[in-house]
Parts: sequence; structure tokens; C-alpha cells
Amino acid sequence: MNSKIIASGSYIPKKIIKNNAFIKHSFLDAKGNKIDSDNDEIISKFEAITGIRERKYISENLNSSDIAAEAAKNALNSLSIDPETIDYIILAHNIGDVCSNSNQVDAMPSLASRVKSKLKIKNPNCVAYDILFGCPGWLEGLIQSNCFIKAGIAKRCLVIGSETLSRVIDSSDRDGMIFSDGAGAVVTEYNNDNNGILSHKTVTYTDDSEIDYIFYGKSNSINSDNTKYIKMQGRKVYEFALNKVPQAMKLCFDESGQDIVKLKKIFIHQANKKMDEAIINRFFKLYNIKAPKNILPMNIEEYGNSSTATIPTLYDLVVNSNYDGHSLKKGDLILFASVGAGMNINAVSYQF
Repeated sequence: MNSKIIASGSYIPKKIIKNNAFIKHSFLDAKGNKIDSDNDEIISKFEAITGIRERKYISENLNSSDIAAEAAKNALNSLSIDPETIDYIILAHNIGDVCSNSNQVDAMPSLASRVKSKLKIKNPNCVAYDILFGCPGWLEGLIQSNCFIKAGIAKRCLVIGSETLSRVIDSSDRDGMIFSDGAGAVVTEYNNDNNGILSHKTVTYTDDSEIDYIFYGKSNSINSDNTKYIKMQGRKVYEFALNKVPQAMKLCFDESGQDIVKLKKIFIHQANKKMDEAIINRFFKLYNIKAPKNILPMNIEEYGNSSTATIPTLYDLVVNSNYDGHSLKKGDLILFASVGAGMNINAVSYQF
């Protein structure tokens, strides 16, 4: 007995921000000093490393709970699912509802409760709560929904990842170009055949300075006030991910009991193209084989890094739109994996 994804949906913001939009920014290092490179070179190097050419931002009249609700509606409507049959709404995010004219975090009441209200669900037994777990939040929500279903306390869950990171970007920080907005959602339910979630693994690292690799901190500008923005030690995150994520993926996959040569697709958090490709190569190296071609769907080039929303958004695009030539058919073996603030890593093996 396990759970499977029966429906998916996403919300893709309409506003497209290309890399040249940052050409006039004044980029500073962490000490507030001007970076000794012109912006053309900074942006060119950024694109070469991350793969990001553009990203999506939401319109000023929307908040994270709004786009989360839209993604949820799209998932529910794709299979004509009655919202009143949902037992749990699990919503992963990092900054809550941040208005366009303020970067103050607003997460009370919970975004999940706001989504339940927007979906007009009346059933009080539909439990709604948020999960703060960094970028792996949506995948951890998927794991939690599986536990609820396997325990027999839920029959159907709605798991959402939603972010509006454009609202908490420090304009003087090069890393700010990575982040974007978006929302993805799936509906999970009990499954009695061989498909669905086969195994999962989650780990948290907090030794040394790992806890501060991704954080909420002051602007790089020395003249700034105490307003905080999303911050990242990019090189540290890159090295951490390459060293730790492949092992967690292998522990998860080995527990599934499946043959690695049968793995068809890997849906990994869209954080950095070079980093993700390196993680996949290291993962397959643990099995003494080369990474197969076309195993890694990626949308970071045009979607950027929307944190908790990256995997469910990409999954929805592949399942419903054959994004970039990637598709899934019944019985395909896939692997989900993510890494982010905490520092948290998780993985799920899944049979479609």
C-alpha cells in the first residue's frame, strides 16, 4: 500500500524577465564593495554557470497563496476532482505572502488555510498546513502525504509548492538573478497496484556553517536598513550539493529494490544547470555507469529557480505538455530529488 500522484497542475507567471534586465544593476560583494567586472561579463558568466536565460515574475496584484490556489485548481480540474474530497492540503513555501509594495513576510494565517478558503472547501476535516523546508519543501510534503495515506488517516491529499522570490531579492546581489516565481500542485491518493511512491529518503545537515549556506539577511549595500532578503553562499551550496545529494539519491533508490538501468527520468530541483548535471553524473558514477542521455528534464533556462515550485511545475509540464520532448508512460521508473536551505536533502523513487 502506498500513494500515487493522480493529477497535477501549475501556475506559470506571465511576466518574463530576461538577463539583460539586470544590465544596469550595481552589483556588490558581501562586504558592500563593487564587483570588479562589468555587468556584461557578470551576466554572461551567470548564464554560462546556471543556464538561466530568463525567469518568470508574478504580477503586482498577486501573492503566493493566489498562484498556489490557481495551481491547485488546475490540478483538481484536470481530473474533475471534488475539492471536498481532499483530506490534507500541504503547502511548501519559504517567505509566505509578500506584497509587491513590501517585503515583509506574511504567513499567518497559513498559506494552506488561505488556499483552502480560495478553493471554497467547507469540510473542516480537510486539514491545511504549511511546511518550511527550504527548496525541498514540496518533495517533503509529497513524502508526508504518502505517510498519511499509508497510515490510513487520509485518502486524498493536495501537495503544493509556491514561491514569489522576486519580492525578496537584493538588487545588488548577483545571486538574486537566480530566483523566480511560480506554483505547482499535485493530488495524491491511495494506490493498491505497483505504481506510485516506492521509497524515500530525507536528511538534514547543520554542522559547521552549513546552516547559513542559504539564509535571510541584510542587503549587500552598506547604506541599507535592516530589511532582509534571500541570500546564498553560492559556491558553498554548489560544493555541498555535489558531495551530499548523490549519496542521498542512491540510498533512496536502492531502497526501492529497482534496477538502476530501468530509471527513465530524474526530476531534480531546478537550482543551477551545471550543478544539477554534475549531481546526476556523480549519482550514476556510484553505480559505475554513465548517465543516460535524455534522463534529465530541465526548465531552468526559461523558468529560473522557483524553489519549492520547481519540481511540481516541471513535472506538470512534462506530464501534460511533453515539455522539451520529455514524456512519461505508465510503468516508467522515475526519481525526484531536491536540496536547499536547512541544509535539507530529500529523494523519492516513483513508478509512474
